Amino acid sequence: MHPNQYPYYIPFSYNPVWFHESDYAGAFRTPGSEERIVLRDYGQKPFAANINEAAKQNKTFRTALWTGRHLQVTLMSLNPGEDIGLEMHPHVDQFLRVEQGRGIVQMGPSKHHLQFKRNVYDDTAIVVPAGTWHNLTNTGNTPLKLYSIYAPPNHPFGTVHRTKADALAAEDRRGHGQYF
Repeated sequence: MHPNQYPYYIPFSYNPVWFHESDYAGAFRTPGSEERIVLRDYGQKPFAANINEAAKQNKTFRTALWTGRHLQVTLMSLNPGEDIGLEMHPHVDQFLRVEQGRGIVQMGPSKHHLQFKRNVYDDTAIVVPAGTWHNLTNTGNTPLKLYSIYAPPNHPFGTVHRTKADALAAEDRRGHGQYF
């Protein structure tokens, strides 16, 4: 038996000199603190926050929370009856996690053949492989709160779409044409 429970674990201290906690405003919370998380894009800097609280706090259709070179974290809030919109990302894998509310996710190889259908609710993880058509619809009576991880990033740094209409307009301006 190895003396360490995790034989590949090497304890070390990581304290980069270029990092200062004041760079992150309200992103760091102490246990029991009533301080709210500042919802903005903290991309390409070290970051830690309570993602559950951040998702529940978000009131926008989409807000980028962290955008790096290889992945992106966004927060989303769907009103009752609202959906993300049928879409497909040819070169982007996507992970979504529902933090509050309930809905239905649909996926398939084409926008007319969405054979994968599942009810989703708090703590549900959804994985969307690149090239898969998908949609998520809020079927509950309260906002559906979630976060999404894109690899690679799917939206520009600092993206904030207050409403779905704002998101559709931004996608049209970028020429993606992925919402149908």
